[in-house]
Amino acid sequence: MKKRYIKLLLLSVILITMIIMMSVSVAAESEAPITEISEASGLLGNTDTLDIIFSLTFIALIPSILIMTTSFTRIIIVISILRNAIGLQQTPPNQVLIGISLFLSLFIMSPVVDDINIEAYTPYKNGEITQEQMLENAMDPLREFMLKQTKNEDLNFFLDISDSERPEDYNEISTTVIIPAFITSELKRAFIIGFLLYLPFLIIDMVVASTLMSMGMVMLPPTMISLPFKLMLFVLIDGWQLTFQTLVAGFN
Repeated sequence: MKKRYIKLLLLSVILITMIIMMSVSVAAESEAPITEISEASGLLGNTDTLDIIFSLTFIALIPSILIMTTSFTRIIIVISILRNAIGLQQTPPNQVLIGISLFLSLFIMSPVVDDINIEAYTPYKNGEITQEQMLENAMDPLREFMLKQTKNEDLNFFLDISDSERPEDYNEISTTVIIPAFITSELKRAFIIGFLLYLPFLIIDMVVASTLMSMGMVMLPPTMISLPFKLMLFVLIDGWQLTFQTLVAGFN
């Protein structure tokens, strides 16, 4: 558990360092001689304002980038469908589901975080590479992870609609094509897993409903009777461990 916290802290440090370096570059431009600024402003306008807007936009997009380029999407969808299949509306609450998804994502993404630390953050901290090289090296493990989870048909679909030429190597595919293809593949897998999880609980609902109907208890809601049986089944088969095992094993 302590190692997971360290890796999460390391990922946060990397993101904060990237933001600080962007701010430093903005500050360096603001310290240029007045004559140079006046000449540049005549050609480019107020570049400092644009850099600040870009930095704030990047900071606002960091949560979305982390969520949509990791295993978080598949995990949160699957456990949300599982909660609905059992018949529990607000148990576990949304905050618990998000926390579970975050730490499972951290567990799954640990090799990627280690690669980013070795190939990008540590060399940049030691002054061996530039900021641009650090960003490129940091994207390589993340691109490799997304490509492993992306289906070929989804990747081909976004290559077609983007009018991109067929690359000879996966390294030539643009990141703007990989990310939506990865998200689409994750949504497909999440709904397939959710459907399979829903089936046993649906069978229990059908059995309980037909039993109540045969007994003439039409006014009694079937979900009220089936909920304890579904909870008992889920506990007896150790459903949480099986679900987490399926999710973790699904990321090859």
